[in-house]
Amino acid sequence: MTEPRPLKIYNTLSGKKEEFRPITPGHIGMYVCGPTVYSDVHLGNCRTFCSFDNIYRYLLHIGYKVRYVRNITDVGHLTDDGEDRMTKGAKVAQLEPMEVAQRYTVGFHDMMRIFNTLPPSIEPRATGHIIEQIEMVQQILDRGLAYERNGSIYFNVPKFAGEYAGVYGSVSGRILEDLYTETRELKSQEEKNHPADFAIWMKARPQDLMIWNSPWSVGFPGWHLECSAMSTKYLGKTFDIHGGGNDLKFPHHENEVAQNHGACGCHPANYWVHTNMLLLNGKKMSKSDGNTISPTELFTGTSEHTSKAYSPMAVRFFMLMAHYRSTLDITDDGLMAAEKGFLKIMETNRLLQNLVVNARDFDGSETPSDRAISSLIQEAYAGMDDDFNTAIAIASLNEMGSFVHKLSNQQLATSEVSPWVLDRMKVVFSTFLFDIFGLADESATGSDTGTVEGLMNLILEIRAQARTQKDWGTSDKIRDTLSAVGITVKDGKEGVSWAKA
Repeated sequence: MTEPRPLKIYNTLSGKKEEFRPITPGHIGMYVCGPTVYSDVHLGNCRTFCSFDNIYRYLLHIGYKVRYVRNITDVGHLTDDGEDRMTKGAKVAQLEPMEVAQRYTVGFHDMMRIFNTLPPSIEPRATGHIIEQIEMVQQILDRGLAYERNGSIYFNVPKFAGEYAGVYGSVSGRILEDLYTETRELKSQEEKNHPADFAIWMKARPQDLMIWNSPWSVGFPGWHLECSAMSTKYLGKTFDIHGGGNDLKFPHHENEVAQNHGACGCHPANYWVHTNMLLLNGKKMSKSDGNTISPTELFTGTSEHTSKAYSPMAVRFFMLMAHYRSTLDITDDGLMAAEKGFLKIMETNRLLQNLVVNARDFDGSETPSDRAISSLIQEAYAGMDDDFNTAIAIASLNEMGSFVHKLSNQQLATSEVSPWVLDRMKVVFSTFLFDIFGLADESATGSDTGTVEGLMNLILEIRAQARTQKDWGTSDKIRDTLSAVGITVKDGKEGVSWAKA
């Protein structure tokens, strides 16, 4: 077996790029924290999952066998006021919690298909792994790093920090005193020994809906526990890559590390990879300030922050133009530029695939254009090898595109590019666009049927919700925007239908 290409990955633990060395040569275990399915997936989630989709795709492309695990959180994710997000979502929608979980899990999968992401190898749900979580709580108790109070179990953070010096705080990069101060701002039960301690099992209150039997009480697991239990079950006590958004570094990932040490006696992952946050017009997104935008608003053009609708692939290309560790500022100008760049690179690929040179005109010697194109191909791969830098790879493809357009316009003689180099460029260009970047050619007949179908289902569901809430302005705006792009929406006795004009 040929060894995969050498990689450098920025490891949050060390704060620097490191040579990637998998535990088992040629194989990778990767765990990414998935969505909490109590509401529609937001754009920040989409960026994270698209980024890890690119990482997953590239690892597969260069020859690794990857077990990619991404969970569904359908229980136990508490808000700062102590209310379970699933219970809160169920109350708002007047549904059973698992109805809420199913609705938004389906919506999440629809959105991932719209963005053309590959499904993970395993997608475990927190509610399907209660036994494993109870077992992990007991292991932590047995090691003396947790204690019981009135049927709830709390992880003893000061004791853990004393026994494992320098571990708590290693993911977020903050000193222990700062972490202790930060935890005081969260909901602090009086029964805790220390404000920094966190629940790994919570005794149910009368208002809690999702509850299970345990040796300590009828209750439910702490939010952080599920990822520790499921990553250990499917990837082992120590695996290669753990990923998620920057917002999960503390407390979620710090507490995961503590739990795994407490239950298994070792660190869960060798490389921690985090995506950065999204901004909107230079500011942090905030619902209360009205500075927010959803994926559907981007696709339909119904947001006050954009002047038009943008296709899912244009949005994905916009995300690709920035490195996953950099902040990404969503602006109308930026989206327009990305849309233009996406359409240009797709047109370049169509021109490239139709180019032909005559092999009889070549004696096997390398031309200057051959050397330049080969160098750009190496640069594209070098960009991805250096912490999955999609921006560098795109820049290299665009420079290759200049050769394509010159050949197509006969500004460059076909005798200047060898047929074997042209064939290699065709394969590399197509491979990067579709296999690594996960883009789809939206102009190709039939190529985006599933994407359009999923997107329309999502849009019409949002319109139906608006009509139910008598929000006629939003309902009409969705209908009129779709009409402007050639899609007719009809409301009939048997439901809503749509068709291309």
